[in-house]
Amino acid sequence: MARRTFSAAGIIARKQEGHTLTREEIEWWVRGSTRAEIPDYQTSALLMAVYFRGMNVRETCHLTSAMMASGKTLALKSIRDIKVDKHSTGGVGDKISLILGPLVASVGVHIPMISGRALGHTGGTLDKLDSIPGFKTNLKVGAFERTVRKVGISIIGQTDEIAPADRKFYAIRDVTSTVRCAPLIVSSILSKKIASGADAVVFDIKCGEGAFMKSPREAKDLAGLLSKVAGNLGLKVSSIITRMDEPLGACVGNAIEVRESIEVLRGKLVGDLTDLSLTLGSEMLMLAGRVKRREEGLRLLRTALLGGKALQKFKEMVEAQGGDSRIVDDPRRLSLAKHRHTVKSARAGYITDIDALEVGRIAVVLGAGRARVEDSVDHSVGIEFLKKKGSRVKKGEAVSVVYAGSSSKGRQCARLLKAAIRVSSRKPNLRRIVIGRVTPKGIVDLPGV
Repeated sequence: MARRTFSAAGIIARKQEGHTLTREEIEWWVRGSTRAEIPDYQTSALLMAVYFRGMNVRETCHLTSAMMASGKTLALKSIRDIKVDKHSTGGVGDKISLILGPLVASVGVHIPMISGRALGHTGGTLDKLDSIPGFKTNLKVGAFERTVRKVGISIIGQTDEIAPADRKFYAIRDVTSTVRCAPLIVSSILSKKIASGADAVVFDIKCGEGAFMKSPREAKDLAGLLSKVAGNLGLKVSSIITRMDEPLGACVGNAIEVRESIEVLRGKLVGDLTDLSLTLGSEMLMLAGRVKRREEGLRLLRTALLGGKALQKFKEMVEAQGGDSRIVDDPRRLSLAKHRHTVKSARAGYITDIDALEVGRIAVVLGAGRARVEDSVDHSVGIEFLKKKGSRVKKGEAVSVVYAGSSSKGRQCARLLKAAIRVSSRKPNLRRIVIGRVTPKGIVDLPGV
């Protein structure tokens, strides 16, 4: 049988017209794009067609498999235990991986974690880790496996060896407004997770104004697609839906979020960060077979957090990946931008809303994220919230601080941030960050931690 000849323009047209792409077409496309045989502008056109026309489960499975096969896949055969990872669909102030990974590893679970960089208005775990002097997020496959085996956890980025197709697509999606597309999100997540050697993954699927999924319904649909594709590819999963209407924690940026993560690992129990870390961690322990019941997992994790085991594991990971571990004992070694501008409340009352989407955009303006693929990131800039939603404030009271690379940029972003914080005379109803676990029967509530 003669081998079929494909053309980039033809595949773009077929998807624009709403046709289902075949395995062969998808594999040809991924291979050609990865090898630079297909120009980026045509890849952008196909991603845009997928954004508007979508992909069914079979197409998404084919795309995930092709992206995974574009580089090396790790079996991590030297680690016999079940290897578990976590993935977030992206949020503002989301430094959970920095807390959760060491926390779960500290109680005996191996975590091979492939993370990403800033994507649109959301921050990237790798950009945060890059703020640690000397920390290497570009370990080769062999060093990555050795670190996971020895330390229990390693967090790296997509190297030339692991899912290089996803790295290319990820960068293009970031600057073409094709991020919020379920098949592209699912294939991006799963290609990295399976290629990195994970046997099971807990998904933190965020919804709300600061997330790519705006409603619990959208988040549930994404979780369903993730479960179907993961199941077809042999990966065990659990999906938790969480809120992203206001920034997570008190800090947004890179070095400033690492500082905050270290404080949580020291046992400073920050409401939403601690709640989410313990909830996701207990799911990871159950998938790994480390515990049978959620309550047992929560007890283990609380003990590790308050007893210093999680902090020590973070320090071991930093040292193993070439970072300056002195930042664990003295987070002030992570320098913040010198131009600091305080945002004060224009009226007395209660903070009723902090617009997470707008805060994420302001962080990009500051330089903490990227507006274009080629943009560099300033790890020292960021935002610190002195007050959160539900806090009572006086007129003229400081509610946040902007750390900027220049005085003019600081003033600009402080004005924008002031408009993103709403104050009312009525105290708002506060909702728990965790909405629930996705099951075949729907979203099931999880008790507070």
